[in-house]
Amino acid sequence: MRIAIDASSVPSSPAGAGIYAIELVRALARRDAHDGYALFTRGTWFDDIARDKPNWRVEHVNARYWPARLARPARLAWEHTQLPAALDRLRIDVLHSTHHTLPLCSGGAGRVVTIHDVTFFRMPERYPPARRLYMQTLTRLSARIADAIIVPSRAVRDDVLRLLGVPDSRVAVVYEAASADYLPVDRAAGAVIAARHGVNQEYVLSVGSLEPGKNRARLIHAMRQLRDEGVDYALLVVGQKAWDYERDVRLVNEFGMRDRVVFAGYVPQADMPALYSGATAFACPSLYEGFGLPVLEAMACGAPTLTSNLSATAEVAGDAALLVDPSSVTAIRDGLRKLLTNDALRARLSEAGRARAAEFSWDRAADETHAVYQRVFEQRRRK
Repeated sequence: MRIAIDASSVPSSPAGAGIYAIELVRALARRDAHDGYALFTRGTWFDDIARDKPNWRVEHVNARYWPARLARPARLAWEHTQLPAALDRLRIDVLHSTHHTLPLCSGGAGRVVTIHDVTFFRMPERYPPARRLYMQTLTRLSARIADAIIVPSRAVRDDVLRLLGVPDSRVAVVYEAASADYLPVDRAAGAVIAARHGVNQEYVLSVGSLEPGKNRARLIHAMRQLRDEGVDYALLVVGQKAWDYERDVRLVNEFGMRDRVVFAGYVPQADMPALYSGATAFACPSLYEGFGLPVLEAMACGAPTLTSNLSATAEVAGDAALLVDPSSVTAIRDGLRKLLTNDALRARLSEAGRARAAEFSWDRAADETHAVYQRVFEQRRRK
């Protein structure tokens, strides 16, 4: 096969879907020396693959003239004009878009798209109106024209079948995994990294972009109530600013917790294993996730984990985390109290979390993704 992977959506500071694209591509490069790959990217994430793997080529997308406020429409224009021409030039058999959107025209190439979640349908209030409309429209269109859809969990599969009306035969669940770099680090070393990011006491860690769906308002409420009880820990929040992030900052100020809540912003991936390992607990009471990669990363590092009892986080965590109702401040508070004051529970969840995280593998994800490519390729040949 001649396979094209569109990773042009990977930003300069990747998280979530960007990490998915990077890890998947690297795992595919490790496993497949037979098929030919063309990789479309805006950065230098994959240049070493092109140097070391003769069956891979990197096509750099010229994004110098994509101003930040026009990045999405500029990428969309590239996707529907220049990408189809490149697919024809390279005689591509299967195109895989790693982030929700596909070109209307792909020549003779089969089309595979990864839909990470359908938050913009289920929880539209998490998005400003223009982005919500953009994601709803293009995801619905891509689902309609795709030969196959990859989703990261059974929870997203069920949502895609229900909300986008595609047949089950076109949807494949391919679980993500924590990077091999996510391993337990000595807690003292973790404390040094935490201090570099502004925390000098024991802390609860929260990871993910600063937006309403991460449910940090309830987490901050819970932390304040615990502080008033004498269970006094810092909250370290790692994640880029996103829509309506000011709401959480205002809440911290109103509660007089500026000395207890640190918004560290984007943190380099190299620092994350230490931050997970150094945390007394990791908290992810998100209202909805398509997979919840930070949950798996935290467990891989041995961080005792509290997360939501719904959507993909419960599916990913299994019985290796403390599951709570994310709609209840009381449930989050009580769960955190139990976790922060019970050494035996933390030790049990730390061990169970490492074992659970080991069940997920990027190499397996690459095998399953390649099987999707093969199926689409064979379907196209039969037409």
